[in-house]
Amino acid sequence: MGDILLALSEAARLIGRFDANLVAIVALSLEVSLAAVVIATVVGLPVGAVIGVTRFRGRQTLIAVLNGLMGLPPVVVGLLVYLLLSRAGPLGQLGLLFTPVAMVIAQAILVAPIIAALSRQVIEDAWREYEEQLRSLGAGPVASALTLIWDTRFSIVTIVLAGFGRAAAEVGAVIIVGGNIDGVTRVMTTAIALETSKGDLPLALGLGIILVSLVLAINAAAQWVKETAQRRYG
Repeated sequence: MGDILLALSEAARLIGRFDANLVAIVALSLEVSLAAVVIATVVGLPVGAVIGVTRFRGRQTLIAVLNGLMGLPPVVVGLLVYLLLSRAGPLGQLGLLFTPVAMVIAQAILVAPIIAALSRQVIEDAWREYEEQLRSLGAGPVASALTLIWDTRFSIVTIVLAGFGRAAAEVGAVIIVGGNIDGVTRVMTTAIALETSKGDLPLALGLGIILVSLVLAINAAAQWVKETAQRRYG
């Protein structure tokens, strides 16, 4: 018990004095996850919006596939991205394996289906409510999708925040494609796993405290966005 308390005390000191190694790991984690979420939103949100406002053959199958992709195993995504970016892979010549870019790609693949599937449901619900009004105004699928994205923006923000939380807490894929290289691709989750195995509990605990605080802050922000929307628009 004494060792744990000592490790916690040292972890608090690392955080309090903004330890350079800790700050670098946290900064890289945020950069990678933010970039991945931006890409996932740019790809996933339009897909979800279009599926939400259009009807076509195979739509239900596509929705089922999209919902299934929300549970993609991170290690499988990591393996696929590894094969894609390895020297023998089709994109091997780009030299992206074991770089932050590879980690961004892996996280974006994991988060994009989440944003697409959840935004599809939100926009489809709004479409049922406003379909007749939008059609009477002559709005086509694209205009309708853009209108509904704006109308459901608070819900979309909550979905994006959830995607960021998913990306920030991911470890399986990023350790495969990033390699957990010190000063290059070491993020919070991979560093926690490594430092725990090495017995460096203060750094692992310090990063763990920051990661948990980040996840809690994201959930609090999502809840605040939801409550703000409810107060403004009922």
